[in-house]
Amino acid sequence: MYIAMNRFRIAPGREEDFLEVWRNRDSHLEEVPGFKQFHMLQGESQEEHTVFISHSVWESEEAFRAWTKSEAFRKAHANAKSPEGIYLGPPKFEGYEVVL
Repeated sequence: MYIAMNRFRIAPGREEDFLEVWRNRDSHLEEVPGFKQFHMLQGESQEEHTVFISHSVWESEEAFRAWTKSEAFRKAHANAKSPEGIYLGPPKFEGYEVVL
C-alpha cells in the first residue's frame, strides 16, 4: 500500500472556507483503479496558521502515480482554484510506502 499526503498551511479564520472547497469538489477518485480511501486531517490551530493534510490510501505507488497522469486527475483539479487568502503557500507533498 501507498499513502499520499499533501500538507496545507491555511490562514487563520479561513479554515471553514478551505473545507468548503474540499467538500464541494468532485475528486473523481472513486473511478480510479487502485484508490482505497481519502481523509482530510485538521491539526491544531496556531496563531499563524492551521495545518490540514489530505491523506489518500492507494494499492501501490504505481496506482497513485498513474492517477496523477490520468484524465480523472485533470478533471479533479480543473476547478480547484480557491478564493484568495486561504492558502499560505503551496501544499507540501509527502508519499509513503506502507512497510508493516
